[in-house]
Amino acid sequence: MPFSMAFISRFHPLLVHFPIALVLAAASAECAVIATTRSAWRTIAVANIRAAAAMGVVTAITGWLFARAPFVDLGPTLEWHRWLGMAAAAAALGAALLSSRLHRASAGSAFAYRVMLFVTALLVTVTAHSGGTLVWGAGFFRL
Repeated sequence: MPFSMAFISRFHPLLVHFPIALVLAAASAECAVIATTRSAWRTIAVANIRAAAAMGVVTAITGWLFARAPFVDLGPTLEWHRWLGMAAAAAALGAALLSSRLHRASAGSAFAYRVMLFVTALLVTVTAHSGGTLVWGAGFFRL
């Protein structure tokens, strides 16, 4: 791998935490919309999922590059993490795109957006767990 690609790939562990936090913040803000019906929470949710989608794409690219490093174990956990990460990035993009339809105030648009947002949050959580397993091992949470 060329030096520049190897250098860029090493940003994956640094970058990965930001889109995770943004997706979970977006999902939390959308829960606040559901609980309170205050539209200000929707603005927060939409801003967060749009930023998460952009950062998720960058993070996915650096992750694919990082997986090519010679010290990375190419086992089944990495494959799961890789494809779950791609699904999470795609879902974040989908939720961000669906958020642009929310101004039409259609119940169907809001429902589709919410489903995609919460699916994204679930995918991000599972992907993050598999990434933690890659770094810390499967028994990390055992006492």
